[in-house]
Amino acid sequence: MITGNIMYKFFVFSFMSLFLVGCVTTPKTQMTPLEIQSMQVKKYENNKDVVFSSVVSMFQDLGYIINSADKDTGFISAVSATQSDKNYAFWTGGSRTSQTNATSYIEKIGKYTRVRLNFVETTEKSSAYGRQDKEEIPILDVKLYQSAFERIENGIFVRSEK
Repeated sequence: MITGNIMYKFFVFSFMSLFLVGCVTTPKTQMTPLEIQSMQVKKYENNKDVVFSSVVSMFQDLGYIINSADKDTGFISAVSATQSDKNYAFWTGGSRTSQTNATSYIEKIGKYTRVRLNFVETTEKSSAYGRQDKEEIPILDVKLYQSAFERIENGIFVRSEK
């Protein structure tokens, strides 16, 4: 009888241990501010006007709508088209939309023109009862920034040929 009780406790303990281990989530890797900046910044040996126009073209090529662009300050603000989650609306009666906000800052530093890009994913939810939530998460995907900078470089190349 004692052996059966010990076996039962061992079985329950083993099962619960496996259950709890399965619930453990892996922590997100945290990037340092310097790592984020190095991913978001690129320098070019071209004048600010050419680089500015190339950044505007890059946003447009990626399907963004330019909210504002000021060549004097070097600031560009753009937003992607809004995507609506139809399944969320069907199952919850609420709505969930997401879009990407993007900014760039272009400045002349010595003989270089420096570009810093920033992409943020914005998700807005509203329930059938009127409650609203908004979540903004910085996009820290190296491939996204590399792709954007490649498009800027292509734009600079085309504009420099003239």
